[in-house]
Amino acid sequence: MVNKLIKAIVIMAASAWLLTSCATLFTKSKQEVTFKGVPGTTLVDKDKNRKVAEIAPNGFATTKLKKQLKSMTLEAKKEGYKTEDFQLGTKIQGAFWANIILGGIPGMAIDAATGKMKKFETDLLDVTLSPFENAVVAETVTPVPLLPGTVTKENPGVTDAEKAILRWFFDSDPRGARVYWRVISNVPSEVKNTNESYLTTTPLEETRSFNIPGLNMSNANNVTIEIKVTKRGYEDQIKRYNVRQAIDQQEISGFFELVPKQF
Repeated sequence: MVNKLIKAIVIMAASAWLLTSCATLFTKSKQEVTFKGVPGTTLVDKDKNRKVAEIAPNGFATTKLKKQLKSMTLEAKKEGYKTEDFQLGTKIQGAFWANIILGGIPGMAIDAATGKMKKFETDLLDVTLSPFENAVVAETVTPVPLLPGTVTKENPGVTDAEKAILRWFFDSDPRGARVYWRVISNVPSEVKNTNESYLTTTPLEETRSFNIPGLNMSNANNVTIEIKVTKRGYEDQIKRYNVRQAIDQQEISGFFELVPKQF
């Protein structure tokens, strides 16, 4: 009777150990995060005093960061710009609760100790800095010659806005979602509505023009770009952007945190 009891205890202990080992495999220790800001901006983890990333000439930087329990404080600095701190917050991820079910207290403790119980609350953080009023960089910037058909907010009405060139950036969690876009016009006699057109899957990062016939700086406020993101097993998500505002910012971008469908 005693031998049977000992065997039962050994089996239960071994099973718990196996489940705990498997449970911790559901979460990764690192997470990919993209930063958006002024090219040349350096990001430093203030707690560990180490460089995390540097914004590339295209205005973005993507890196893998080790997950941790508390928020990460990032110092962003660039010559001629005001140094600022940005918080990269954390939140408990769904897989952690599955680990508790499979691994119990041991699995929970392992994920908590390694920081894997949490994830950074965003995969895209805007760290754009403000220049000093008398910054030298502002005086030495060489204007880029305008290409035929290019419009800027300093050139309203001189050329057609349909050729405006902007940076497009869209990402999602999880990635691999299909991205569609269409034009919604409040002035259909000048700018026509369009059907949805497929762009690519997330992450999307490219420089391209609107190519919207009839668009100009006068009617751009009455035109909207609709971005739809879809992925099997998740709810569709839609965001809309005012075209005039996008031209002024020289960018159209967004991040979509997809929600699983409830069956």
